[in-house]
Amino acid sequence: MSLRRLGHHSLIEMLGNWQQTPSRIPLWQQLASALRLLVLDGRLVQGTRLPGERELATGLKISRTTVSSALSLLREQGFVRSRQGSGSRITLPEDAVHIPGSMSAGSALDLSTASLSAGPEIHQAFRQALLRYPEYSLATGYDPRGLRSLREAIARRYCSRGLPTRPDEVMVVNGAVSGLALILRWLTGPGDRVLVDHPTYPSALSAIRGASCQPIGVSFSEGRWDHGGLAAALAQTSPRLAYLIADYHNPTGYCMGEESRAEITALAARYRTPLVIDETLAELWYQQPPPAPVAAFARPGEVICLGSASKSYWGGLRIGWIRASASQIASLVQIRDSLDLASPLTEQVVCEWLLDNSDQFLPQRRQMLQQRRDICGQLMQTWFPAWKYQVPAGGLSFWVELPGRLATRFASRASEAGILLGTGTRFGISGAFDRYLRMPFSADEATLQQAFQRLQPLWSSLPDMPELPPSGRSVY
Repeated sequence: MSLRRLGHHSLIEMLGNWQQTPSRIPLWQQLASALRLLVLDGRLVQGTRLPGERELATGLKISRTTVSSALSLLREQGFVRSRQGSGSRITLPEDAVHIPGSMSAGSALDLSTASLSAGPEIHQAFRQALLRYPEYSLATGYDPRGLRSLREAIARRYCSRGLPTRPDEVMVVNGAVSGLALILRWLTGPGDRVLVDHPTYPSALSAIRGASCQPIGVSFSEGRWDHGGLAAALAQTSPRLAYLIADYHNPTGYCMGEESRAEITALAARYRTPLVIDETLAELWYQQPPPAPVAAFARPGEVICLGSASKSYWGGLRIGWIRASASQIASLVQIRDSLDLASPLTEQVVCEWLLDNSDQFLPQRRQMLQQRRDICGQLMQTWFPAWKYQVPAGGLSFWVELPGRLATRFASRASEAGILLGTGTRFGISGAFDRYLRMPFSADEATLQQAFQRLQPLWSSLPDMPELPPSGRSVY
């Protein structure tokens, strides 16, 4: 259980644009809904100590009675536990609608997670892994580098994408976020700055903050990486490293072109800033594959790659990898025991089989995702014509621009109706992107149809909802 104490400034930033004015809903209920959303969204974790009522009321510029009433409702619902002299802490009710990573509730519709369920190839891979179990059972199973045959399979995949790679340049880890945490432990110290795309992957932000580092965001410019902004940030902030998502960026869906890959690697080399490139979505392209990996445009040792099996194959398969120079891998291996000892052997064998046999099922999976992307886009045009978005060429989600700062308020109402939405504020620093939603299209058509039908009246009821454009089309 976390014993973190949250300052009122941080909580106010997380709450975003929570007030609905004018509204028939009492202010204390609005505040309770917004706080509840932060818990369901995983941003207020269990055990977090909230600011005092007077402190929070002053910061939000509302009455203490309003704060007290909101916390009282959350106590009744099981989201807050208070004790005299020790304040109020976040807790999790047994019947919570949804906690990130869990789909135990009966009627919950989760549109906050961009991930696919396991296909039949996962079952086949586990069967094959069990058949190979005897050849590994006599060894200890501890190998901080990872299974040799899996590292060979990963190296072959990089070679086929245009980046010559040897097995000793690969390290198997427990997912891409675990790999990032290991890299941060190796390259950074408390207070160091880490450059990131803005918006970016929320779990990466959590890993950066968990390493006591400060994320520095560089915004996109009209759907492209801002080379000038990146150069200025590198020069002015001297970050210890830069974490970027080049392939079907999460959450925007953008794919970095060859010219940008060459320019960004040159900039990073000029300012001697290591690049950490997250490639977890690189396999989920639709019409044509992305350019060669960013590391192919740089000198050896300047770019570290992060990969994962969770998006291409199944989220429950917690296997990832780091691709770096052999000397960098050796350094990472030396400090790995400060996080864990090795990755699960069975899952590594499963991942190896999936990589070696991906040509048998990945094309069909890409085709299915492309169809679901198109269906989701059509449904958004029908039910939410005021929303704007670009059609991504890969990945798992749309980055939707709303006609105002409505994401937090909309998501608060949706969560009470049993639908979880990924607000843009999850992907930003200091409460940014409250006019955006990440809308996954990984769910099937029936689920999306049901969700949008239930969401539409909630959207229409928002006080600041603008009139719909007469054309009814909002794709750009």
